[in-house]
Amino acid sequence: MSAAPHILIVDDHREIRELVTRALVKEGFRVSSAADGRAMHKMLADGRIDLILLDLMLPGEDGLSICRNLRTTSDIPIIMLTAKGEEIDRVLGLEMGADDYLPKPFGSRELIARIRAVLRRGRPSEPAAKNASHYGFDRWRLNTAARELIRDDGVSVPLSTGEYDLLLAFVQRPQRVLSREQLLDLARGRAAANFDRAIDTQVSRLRKKIEQDPADPKIIKTVWGGGYTFTAAVTTG
Repeated sequence: MSAAPHILIVDDHREIRELVTRALVKEGFRVSSAADGRAMHKMLADGRIDLILLDLMLPGEDGLSICRNLRTTSDIPIIMLTAKGEEIDRVLGLEMGADDYLPKPFGSRELIARIRAVLRRGRPSEPAAKNASHYGFDRWRLNTAARELIRDDGVSVPLSTGEYDLLLAFVQRPQRVLSREQLLDLARGRAAANFDRAIDTQVSRLRKKIEQDPADPKIIKTVWGGGYTFTAAVTTG
């Protein structure tokens, strides 16, 4: 039997860390906690972490900056915790690379449900792993067994869980117009951000990684009033 998922809580409020720790331990998770970005990086270096609960407002380096920097080197799932509930704050979190967000105050049941949903998206089931495929398009190859995006020069580009799910939805349905609502269902699920701009933000971030000129995208095209279409030819293997 595999070890329970290891969750890292990054929040400068000791009471919140303790409350969330108790709730997660009760559900069978392993839990570590950190009060700031420096302590978080030390824990990441010391052992495997399966998911980070990252507070937006932290002393020193804030959560958005931490999230953006993590995304340059890691695809570890991140759920952003924030006391702010405005849509712009949620969009900023997703834009920086968070896989989901949860405004404070939140209930333990909702938090646990979101953690499990993100972990499910991040880990393929056994049958999926055994029947893994490769999708080739333009100058890229997507390896679904390793959840890895590789450029034709051999460079591996990290993808967040949300970016991977969105790209997989596209490569499995090339040359089809997919509405924002369809992409929400396919790539993020209704447990995640249920508003159109979440998909627009993820598309923008994905374009920056796969398009030669993100300002003039050739692979993911916007269909005005309709959604998006993946125009590249896709090969499978």
